[in-house]
Amino acid sequence: MVRGVENRNPLTELAYAVPLRVDRSRAPQYTIANVGHERLVGVTFCLLGSGVMPACEPRVLDVGACAEITIRGDDLSRRTVLLVRWFRPTGEEYLWRMSF
Repeated sequence: MVRGVENRNPLTELAYAVPLRVDRSRAPQYTIANVGHERLVGVTFCLLGSGVMPACEPRVLDVGACAEITIRGDDLSRRTVLLVRWFRPTGEEYLWRMSF
């Protein structure tokens, strides 16, 4: 969904904090938690680079819910990026690029 600047209400939020936190302590198993204040729908994960992970379908992450994904690869911090995509209840789409 594309919205022009002229359509924005000046009383709406000007910044949106990424509502996700990643627990990397059990790599190659990564836990991504919704620490925000709203339900996220259509949450998907896509790898860019040489890492590999099993395919998974879009999911819903309620407030406080977690998604666990397994990502394997050599030197992930230099060769791979995880792209997380979700929709807010307003229908706005967001992308978040996560490094290892």
